[in-house]
Amino acid sequence: MQIEINHHFSDGLYAKETFIPYDAFLMQHKHPYSHMSILAKGRVLVKVDDEIKEYKAPACINIEANKHHSVKALEDCVWYCIHATEETNIDKIDDVLIAKGE
Repeated sequence: MQIEINHHFSDGLYAKETFIPYDAFLMQHKHPYSHMSILAKGRVLVKVDDEIKEYKAPACINIEANKHHSVKALEDCVWYCIHATEETNIDKIDDVLIAKGE
């Protein structure tokens, strides 16, 4: 199984839906603003800077601005990152959302 991504857009909002298979890892990165992440299915470890916390779905997680964060799937998971942005081009979205130098 591999990581699969679906993109969802609404007025000024973007939701990145990610299927994370068991034992997969979403790389560490940070955003210049706070955002919400929603664990819709499964169980994960979330590392924010040096703190690691386990979550089981359903869970809504606030990721603070400029905090490095990563996700490790303990089960097959569905994870949503919710961002306020007007960008709707999926080829440019990460350039807009991820802090420079990451």
